[in-house]
Amino acid sequence: MMITKSSLTEKYLYIALILLSLKGFSQDISEDLVYNIQNEEGFVISDQNDARNNAPLFLLRRNAESKNQAWQILKNKNGSYTFINPFTGKGLDNGNKTEGKGNKVLQWDGDHENRNQQWLLIPFKKNSFYIKHSLSGMYLSQQANSTSGSLIMQLPNTKYVWEFKPSQLKLPPLRGENEWENETIFAINKEAPHATYIPYTDKESILKDKSFKKPWLASQSQLFQSLNGNWKFKWVKQPSERPTDFYKKNTDLSKWADIEVPSCWEMKGYGTPIYTNITYPFKNQPPFIKSREGYTNEKEPNPVGSYKKTFTLPKSWEGNEVFIHFDGVYSGFFVWINGQKVGYSQGANNASEFNITPYLNAGVNEVSVQVFRWTDGSYLEDQDMFRLSGIHKDVYLFSTPKVHIRDFKTTTTFNTPKLDNAIINIKTDVVNAFSKTAENHSWTAQILDPDGKEVLNLTQKINSISGKENLNLNLEGSIKNPQLWSAEKPNLYSVLLTLKDNTGKVLEVIPSKLGIRKIEIKENRVFINNEQVFFKGVNRHETHPQFGRTVPLETIIEDIVLMKQNNINTIRTSHYPNQPRTYALFDYYGLYTMDEADIENHGNHSISDKASWIPAYKDRVTRMIERDKNHASVIFWSMGNEGGNGKNFDTIANLTRKLDPSRPVHYEGRNASADIDSNMYPSLEYMEQMDKSRQDKPYFLCEYAHAMGNAVGNLAEYWEYIENQSNRMIGGCIWDWVDQGINKPGGSKNDFYYGGDFDDTPNDADFCDNGLVKPDRSVTAKLKEVKKVYQYIKLKPVDLKKGIIKVTNKYDFTNLDNFDINWELIEEGSVRESGKLTKLSLAPNQSGSITIPYQTQLNTQKEYFINLYFSLKDETIWAKKGHVVAKEQFQLSKRKAVDFSISEASKKLKTKVQDAILEVNGQDFSMKFDTKTGVLRSLKYAEEEFIFNEEGLKLNWYRSINNDQYADRTYYPTSYEQESFRHTLSKDDTSITIASSMRAHLANEAKTEIPYTLTYTILSNGKLKIDASFISPPKDQVIHRLGLKMQLNPDFDELKWYGRGPFENYSDRKTAAFVGSYKSSVKDFSSEEYLKPQSMGNRENVRWLSLVNSEGLGIKITTNDELAFSALNYEDSELWKTRHDAELPQIYQPQTFLNLDRIQEGVGNASCGPITLKKYQIKPDKEYQYSLILEPLY
Repeated sequence: MMITKSSLTEKYLYIALILLSLKGFSQDISEDLVYNIQNEEGFVISDQNDARNNAPLFLLRRNAESKNQAWQILKNKNGSYTFINPFTGKGLDNGNKTEGKGNKVLQWDGDHENRNQQWLLIPFKKNSFYIKHSLSGMYLSQQANSTSGSLIMQLPNTKYVWEFKPSQLKLPPLRGENEWENETIFAINKEAPHATYIPYTDKESILKDKSFKKPWLASQSQLFQSLNGNWKFKWVKQPSERPTDFYKKNTDLSKWADIEVPSCWEMKGYGTPIYTNITYPFKNQPPFIKSREGYTNEKEPNPVGSYKKTFTLPKSWEGNEVFIHFDGVYSGFFVWINGQKVGYSQGANNASEFNITPYLNAGVNEVSVQVFRWTDGSYLEDQDMFRLSGIHKDVYLFSTPKVHIRDFKTTTTFNTPKLDNAIINIKTDVVNAFSKTAENHSWTAQILDPDGKEVLNLTQKINSISGKENLNLNLEGSIKNPQLWSAEKPNLYSVLLTLKDNTGKVLEVIPSKLGIRKIEIKENRVFINNEQVFFKGVNRHETHPQFGRTVPLETIIEDIVLMKQNNINTIRTSHYPNQPRTYALFDYYGLYTMDEADIENHGNHSISDKASWIPAYKDRVTRMIERDKNHASVIFWSMGNEGGNGKNFDTIANLTRKLDPSRPVHYEGRNASADIDSNMYPSLEYMEQMDKSRQDKPYFLCEYAHAMGNAVGNLAEYWEYIENQSNRMIGGCIWDWVDQGINKPGGSKNDFYYGGDFDDTPNDADFCDNGLVKPDRSVTAKLKEVKKVYQYIKLKPVDLKKGIIKVTNKYDFTNLDNFDINWELIEEGSVRESGKLTKLSLAPNQSGSITIPYQTQLNTQKEYFINLYFSLKDETIWAKKGHVVAKEQFQLSKRKAVDFSISEASKKLKTKVQDAILEVNGQDFSMKFDTKTGVLRSLKYAEEEFIFNEEGLKLNWYRSINNDQYADRTYYPTSYEQESFRHTLSKDDTSITIASSMRAHLANEAKTEIPYTLTYTILSNGKLKIDASFISPPKDQVIHRLGLKMQLNPDFDELKWYGRGPFENYSDRKTAAFVGSYKSSVKDFSSEEYLKPQSMGNRENVRWLSLVNSEGLGIKITTNDELAFSALNYEDSELWKTRHDAELPQIYQPQTFLNLDRIQEGVGNASCGPITLKKYQIKPDKEYQYSLILEPLY
């Protein structure tokens, strides 16, 4: 059990350590032995053959050969000890109980960093100890007298003496016999990493190739051959069933299936997709892959996919070196060419490359690949995502001459503060694959500016390269007045590296892109090109609903374009290197990138402290850096995610700086090793505290604003502090970009599923659905709020009556003369006047003012707003001309209170009471009230009934969203007790007042009560005034809204409102939703669903709303107070009980559920982070009131 809080001091630890140092140990404890933990009566601690997490431990008679009684005793860095059964991997865990009278000791996945598993040994006498927990201070004890079956406990005041008796068992092997269960084997015969490139035979071929300008497109080089497409395929559930000779030449595969490469085999119907966040989908006993009872891998222990394909070697490649390249394979694989074993690789998101020259034949050849779903590398691939398998990224061949450029690195520095002279350094690694020396070669580096004009041409002679030698070469030159790269201005130069032989013949040409830019940390901030930048980012998993981890190019582009259109300038490749072409797109479109290594051992942090894993850590980081080093978009290297605080991260941090000292190093789990401090999901208060707590590094939120379901509350408050008040903050990345829901193979593309929907165990349900966009990339209201908060143009009122507004340009490299400025004068929600301002030239980080030249004489009886829009003056690569990049709304005047005068009514009302029903009749309308319950049962205008099934206005207290997780999200049956009911007819019979005092009783454990009153005033003209008062419960966590609800007949489904819109908004997520007059329908409101259904469709700051039928008959509800509303075909309680949005038709109801909220809490961020800010919460034991006026529309 992982510890979730620490509320005790460290005094127990210090006292114990002092005692130990004074008294000394009387028994040597070896980590290489297996022990029995025995009490004075000879009983030992045993798991009694049940090694599940949370399973208890017992006393049994000692059996020195029993694995159930075996314990390895490991000393921790802080002087404590951890007891782990080496055969089950379970640790002695105190269950996260640090206070109380004592509790059972449990088993949990062994982890010496888990504070629940850290115990202190206090010597008692020779070879015996008290065992005291380092946090709770309680002692390892037993339930009662020593008898077989007694429970093992931790107790506060009961000390038992324990001895460590060597067992007759030996420690199990540290690693398996197979490559996939040995953390020290992750590459056999694999090539060293290098930058992404495809060689060409000549420069002319490059310039004709579309991929020259757009490097993410497939290369047309004569030296490139894609192996994507159909392969023969066979899937088995475990290694023992895998074919062992399929790689041999001419093997009959006629009964094998075909599978598309790249793809994830689960998305093709083979095996089970598994969504888990932290828990490994196999037994947590690294480096072994073992089944665990109840898990999916009990029936599918370790699936293996065998692939085979033929290809034809071009004749022009004869005499060349040939390499096979895999961009990504989950999780480990062997390769054969023509029946000969070539090598083995792990690292599911790192490129793997093999020199297959010795194994090739002229003409037709066979390539065979065998992929293992789980390997020891899977312990480092424990990311919060669907676990999918197979050759999930591109596979291709490329050919090089015997003497060729193996790798290259381009770097830029500046020798002037103004950055007007860029020093370009190009390092290459030239290889001679011949056995003999190659002489008198040369290489040239040509650089073209963004317009294709040559600006630099450097040549170096290579006198000789010995056979089989790698030669490191270097060229350097300068470019004056360079066009700098940034996310706002992604200027890219082209680099052409040409290698020639001793006759001057071109051997190969390699194209690449170069972004000239400067990264610098100073004043505890990050500067790009001398400008301090705020990184307004998102985390993004590689996920597609139909294809899983194999994301099509068009979807990658769609993601990037949407990000650019919504003011996102930063992406964190959570939590692994992405497809290589993605970085070319980041360079081209302009996105600052935090490139993250494929290292996450979230389910077992102890791995990051084990030296045997260091080579694997180093390999993954090295391969990421060497592949992506030439991409201008990469600003940060991130060493991984949620891998613990182990010293292995010190090693790879130092390695990262050695490989590339030009970029800052990030790792949230061990800030001491990184160049920037990083946090996940802090509250505003904690973020501010962290920001001010130290002053030696920039501070970044690598994950925040957990966007699960109906979420992303108080984003504006985060950025108000980050941009305007912080000392060292540089920004953050929202978690995350896209819901990870996937389709079922062969199912509808519109149905999205999550953990548990595939009978996958373990699973974390819908915790993978945290996106600002849905799996199909449809935009949510959450993203619209992000766009508004992230915008780079800040507007503040100076003198609104004169139309004067202050404008601050928060762009770093963009003048505001790139934008058109349009304005609107809004009168009572509708555009009264509009116009376009003359060009505003305002440099980055400068302020100025504009004047809105509206001519309308403001009517003091009406409400006015000014809306401002900044839009693109010209089309860009990511948006059309006219795309709005920033907007703001200012209230010019407040709305006059709606008058509800009795004098409006002149005709008389008729009333009668019969069978506990009070009936009120007027001209062309009638209303009926239940005198026992106070409920309005009927409302008719023009003889049309508006209320469905007599479900008139009642208290509404329930809403449930993912972010309410710290509260009770259960809908409790509610009974309504009427405490009083009275009605009074005016003397002139033109109005009647009906007062009902009610008390709602919730059938929850706390028996929550909510007193409320409803006072109806009915005028003879048909108007109905409702005065409502509610008293919130004291300190109650179940109430998230207070207001009224009713059901309307299905015909009245056309909506209009004057309030915030047009899209869904909430009290803490509404800055993007302007006040205006909008039109929609109940059907459209009901389509604003989330993958996991929950409360939805809210609109805030509503002045009035109306619902009418197709003939225009309806009702209008007006207020002078705070009002939020939603109108749906679903009841909130039914939404939360529904598992998927695809199941909503099953709970659809034709009537309209109209919610009229006096207050609804903000959505907050509590699905993984802080709860709703206090100012957006319902205050306990407080009276809330509002008045509504309901009137007919004809």
